[in-house]
Amino acid sequence: MKKQLLIIPFIIFLLILSTFFYLLIIDRNPFELPSNLLNKNVPSFKAKTLLKNENFVSSKEFGNEKILVNFFATWCGPCRDEHVFVKRFSKEKGIRIIGINYKDSPSNAVEWLKNLGNPYSDIPVDKNGRIAIDWGVYGIPETFVVNSKGVIKYRHVGPITKKIYKKISLLIEEIE
Repeated sequence: MKKQLLIIPFIIFLLILSTFFYLLIIDRNPFELPSNLLNKNVPSFKAKTLLKNENFVSSKEFGNEKILVNFFATWCGPCRDEHVFVKRFSKEKGIRIIGINYKDSPSNAVEWLKNLGNPYSDIPVDKNGRIAIDWGVYGIPETFVVNSKGVIKYRHVGPITKKIYKKISLLIEEIE
């Protein structure tokens, strides 16, 4: 009877141990945040643009070509770090990039782009953060890849690094 009572804790221990090892070997990234917008259409929004002072209407802009959408701000240190890679997408990959200026001073943003270069074809201004909320942005920088049908195919949270640049470059070539 005592031996049978010892078997139950041993089996529970083995179950816990096997669960632990399973979680160690599966391919998962605990820093990757899921997005409800993956494989869904771009949220519709309307905003003033930073440089042209025109209305940006998302329904007119998305759905014709592959587009990289980058949420950025001048007060964001990682945004400055990733800007080199955002410019590379524009120059080397020839993809259209829309930069959404998040809760920023327009004059600071204009000066920032003059100093660092402007890879963006359009820059809608998200002064109150509403556009970011609709896109499910947790914090900036965040980058999205939108296919030619206006569907979000990829989301990257955080700054683009050399490794992420290569990953997104491959993805851009693969999507339609």
